[in-house]
Amino acid sequence: MSLQSLGLTYDQERVYRYLLRTRHSDPDTAGAELGLPGLRAVLAELQALGVVDARMAALAPAAAVDLLVRRRVEHTSRELARLDAAFDVVRELAEESRQGRPVELVERILDPAQVTHRIRTMPGRFEMMNAKRLPRGRTPCQGVEADRFRRQLADGLANRTLISTAALDQPDQMAYARYWHALGDVHRVTAEPFGQLLIVDRRVAFVRIDPDRPDSDTLQIAQPGIVAALVDLFERQWARATDIDRLDLSAVEAEVLRTLSEHGKDETAARELNISVRKYRSHVADLLTRLNAATRFQAALRAKERGWL
Repeated sequence: MSLQSLGLTYDQERVYRYLLRTRHSDPDTAGAELGLPGLRAVLAELQALGVVDARMAALAPAAAVDLLVRRRVEHTSRELARLDAAFDVVRELAEESRQGRPVELVERILDPAQVTHRIRTMPGRFEMMNAKRLPRGRTPCQGVEADRFRRQLADGLANRTLISTAALDQPDQMAYARYWHALGDVHRVTAEPFGQLLIVDRRVAFVRIDPDRPDSDTLQIAQPGIVAALVDLFERQWARATDIDRLDLSAVEAEVLRTLSEHGKDETAARELNISVRKYRSHVADLLTRLNAATRFQAALRAKERGWL
């Protein structure tokens, strides 16, 4: 099977396969042997994809294929979301025909319960982006809504939540965030200011007018240009934020994680990190526990999913 079916170009696949076969090479030598004058540009593309690192080391095949498959699935999901928007147009046209006037693409909702109801009953819902302030004090993880959210996460809902660094000083809030993070609602922490925002399937956004008031009115926005701008704003802040599982990840642990996907022998990895084999294995055991992984390969994949690698 060609890796081109997973999104690589012909030249990208040639270079990746070459680097798998050739552990120690430089761009000039690789370009000459492959007959590829533009090899440096291809290398930069592979590094941006995450299948080759800055030292020209290729990601292990299983991890690389897993990464490419995930990218392909994400791309397909976005395409399906765009196609799904066609049904939104049908609903809007039908509503315009019924009312005899244009449908409101930005609507003010006065009742907080109505906001919850609309989000809960929206069709699709394979992805949600959430920028919010966690509730003060004790934050329950039980109840009807919590049970429903757990089922949605188990069924494949991709939920990302951005929270403020102010939560770091609140043990109850961080316990709440870590609880949902472990279940698949990925949390990141940012020091940047942000408003209360929820985006559903990249096509409808809910923005609280006054972030400091839980009972504040909310804007439901379906205008594509505005929603696209809000998605871009969220993605930029998300990229600069820190995964809550990385808040206490040491530099040595980060290096140990990297070596898990690059070296087959503990002795080689320990020598590269200039630590003893015993210490290296101790770090690996700790990381396996933190990642709830049964094997090193599984740990490397989960670390990649969390953005640790």
